[in-house]
Amino acid sequence: MILRTSPPSPFGRKVKIAASVLGLADRLTIENADTTDPADALRKQNPLGKIPVLVEDDGTAYYDSRVIVEYLDHLAGGGRVIPAGAARFPVLRLQALADGLMDANILVLYESRWRDPARHEEKWVEYQKGKVARALDALAAQAPEFTGKVDVGSISVACALGHMDLRFEGAYRKSHPALDTFMERFAAEVPSFEATKVTA
Repeated sequence: MILRTSPPSPFGRKVKIAASVLGLADRLTIENADTTDPADALRKQNPLGKIPVLVEDDGTAYYDSRVIVEYLDHLAGGGRVIPAGAARFPVLRLQALADGLMDANILVLYESRWRDPARHEEKWVEYQKGKVARALDALAAQAPEFTGKVDVGSISVACALGHMDLRFEGAYRKSHPALDTFMERFAAEVPSFEATKVTA
């Protein structure tokens, strides 16, 4: 299987960590994808032109990260990083919150990368920052529930906060010490978290 992503992508990192936890990392070939290049096959593999995309041997492409992780969990026998039955819903809800945090932070970054400084829309940036603040508060309040667990929820939280370490100087660590504690423990318990870390 080919995983098309980019090293700094928190969503791609989520898939790589899940694959490692599930014992499937050796079945993945990682290929860089350029979301800005119209000639990159990515836009044929995922019409949205977004990463990550998992391409099977027969050419079937799975996207986005939520679908890919569920597919990998299925390949590993099911119920490994996504619990079965009613227990799955708190985990999926946590994943949705962490994914939303990643989305909001990425939109803040895109405002500066894609729009001329004279045309930056501060109201838009503040709107996204409001999402970030509320998500961090909610995650800090829930931290006792997911600290010490390794599932798609905690993996997603770790990747969202890891992205903040990379792009926003880990500002949450002082303001939300429960999340700092979670990150230290997750990094110690899940070797693939450090192995997938990028610094630029």
